[in-house]
Amino acid sequence: MYENLYNELLNNLNDGNKCVLITYLKFNENKLGDIEDKFFLTEENIIKKDKNLDNDIYEKINDSISNGKIDITYIDDNKAILIEPFFPKPRLFVFGGGHIAKPLVEFASKVGFSITVIDDRPYFANSTRFPAAEKVICEDFQKSFNLINFKKSDFVVIITRGHRHDKLVLSNVIKNNLSYIGMIGSRRRVRGMMEELISEGYSHEALSKVNSPIGLDIGAITPEEISISIVSELISFKNKRNSNSKKFAYPEFDKELFLEISKEPAIPRAILTIVSSKGSVPRKPGAKMVSYFTGQTLGSIGGGCSESDVLTTARGIMRDKGFLIQKVDMTGDVAESLGMVCGGTMDVIIEVF
Repeated sequence: MYENLYNELLNNLNDGNKCVLITYLKFNENKLGDIEDKFFLTEENIIKKDKNLDNDIYEKINDSISNGKIDITYIDDNKAILIEPFFPKPRLFVFGGGHIAKPLVEFASKVGFSITVIDDRPYFANSTRFPAAEKVICEDFQKSFNLINFKKSDFVVIITRGHRHDKLVLSNVIKNNLSYIGMIGSRRRVRGMMEELISEGYSHEALSKVNSPIGLDIGAITPEEISISIVSELISFKNKRNSNSKKFAYPEFDKELFLEISKEPAIPRAILTIVSSKGSVPRKPGAKMVSYFTGQTLGSIGGGCSESDVLTTARGIMRDKGFLIQKVDMTGDVAESLGMVCGGTMDVIIEVF
């Protein structure tokens, strides 16, 4: 029913648009609720108020896209609106395919970055060396910029094999307003390069945004340790500096899961989403999974007994259409009896459409 909607949402996210998915819910007493409507708005739609919604709803939507958090707004005792923010997968461009780039790409991919590696040497710029990269460009560094369309949300790491290449890449990169620019090198070498660029007319303001020496200071020595320090800094910029809200959390976006939801199912299935939580829980609000009548699943809302209970409920309603919100209790005697290490509660919406 809504598969095409999720496909359109995925396309907008792939195009670099922040979006908010809106679901109108009608609660029915002691039975499955109804999904009355579902649509999404891009950040531009929200700014222009393209949809005829009350101002207080737009305020909730703006809050959600500002702090990156899912929200349920109750209209009355029987109706509510589920607001889910989705941000594009952050793109990381790694200039240089040497010994640090290899673990860097692996680690950055695992924490959610979509990665492009650029190097001018075929031996270092190939998908066999970087299986976790979504794209590998083997090209002269100067010419590679003709193949890249930078966005404000992009991250750049400069770890080429020498001063000349680093300077060439940096002089091109700083012309763009990006979320993060980091360059490897000693303080002395970096200071000298900055002085050269300033003498060539580049502004102090643009150069001051470059993070160099790159990475958090954890005393890193090996390529793997240096990569961890760089990825840690990338995570910090992604999560802490992506919003004016102190409570900002970069919303989860599992592309593979979205691709699955956007397909017409051959057998009954349910979409499970954590909509709220309190205390210590294995996954935070926004985490999703797909469950099929056959028992096949994709994604996770935490695993263990808590997930199993929700999956059992989901299987029981899969032949119908609508939704249920199930509370999962992992506190006190409940958690102790099940051997859980968590100590919180979470609400999970089960959607069937």
